[in-house]
Amino acid sequence: MENHLGAVVLESDTEVVYVEYDSPFQLPPPPSDEWTRFVCISDTHSHTFDVPWGDVLIHSGDLTNTGTLKEFEKTMEWIRSLPHRTKVIIAGNHDLTLDRHDDWYERNYQGWHMKPENLKPIFELLKGPKATEAGIFYLQDESHIFQAKDGGRAWSVYGSPWSPEFCDWAFNYDRRDGKRLISQFPKTDILQALTHGPPLGIFDLTSSCIRAGCRDLTNRLPYLRPRIHLFGHIHEGHGAYVHEWSSGSTETPDGGDRTVFVNAANWPMGRHSWGPKGRTPFGGPGFRPIVVDLKD
Repeated sequence: MENHLGAVVLESDTEVVYVEYDSPFQLPPPPSDEWTRFVCISDTHSHTFDVPWGDVLIHSGDLTNTGTLKEFEKTMEWIRSLPHRTKVIIAGNHDLTLDRHDDWYERNYQGWHMKPENLKPIFELLKGPKATEAGIFYLQDESHIFQAKDGGRAWSVYGSPWSPEFCDWAFNYDRRDGKRLISQFPKTDILQALTHGPPLGIFDLTSSCIRAGCRDLTNRLPYLRPRIHLFGHIHEGHGAYVHEWSSGSTETPDGGDRTVFVNAANWPMGRHSWGPKGRTPFGGPGFRPIVVDLKD
């Protein structure tokens, strides 16, 4: 539905989702103090733009173009400046220097960089004292539990940077290995899932009409049932919807009745990337940060 603020809003009794809106600074507050606001972004590629207020910022990867120190300095300065108390981030396939699995970056840097980047200051930006002070948590195939508000409930999040193989970029996996990788996602303590790549069939359609998502991730989701599943990677797939799970489909004692699926890619691409005034800017109309209010 569209309201008087020009916002495209999805609503249920436990979720309110703002997909599109005129201004990041004019959204109504959460319904009450018993709700938590999550602001979802992805594929920012070292660009900066206005971001709505919220309790929690979650970023689903491609923080940079090729993972250089200079790019990370710009991105992390911007993220540190944002007002959200908690900021959870993961890597994407463009964040080359963060892929240390089997020394991937050291073996492949020549494809993008004249010489290897110094990795220590990059990881210091992500996990050092400045990041901690700003409430930033970088996750790589791991979980984190946090309180978004003083005295509020505990939220858990699991972050994974992987996506199916694509042109030998970072954190790529052979689709035949998908089941083994996705099976490592925890079942009982996951309230938010961050993956860089989408599940098959959910906001994963490319401009060339290819479904680029992961089938094994789609198959795993009925067991996980996170309250939010945030991803990006397929820029032209930006959007959100609230999925209601069948009550009898799978036994999930800690899972939710609904999952808000969000492709929050902020790099304009595809048929919505041009408007009356020309090229849509990063985070502009059609590619805004997606705001999700969840009842605690």
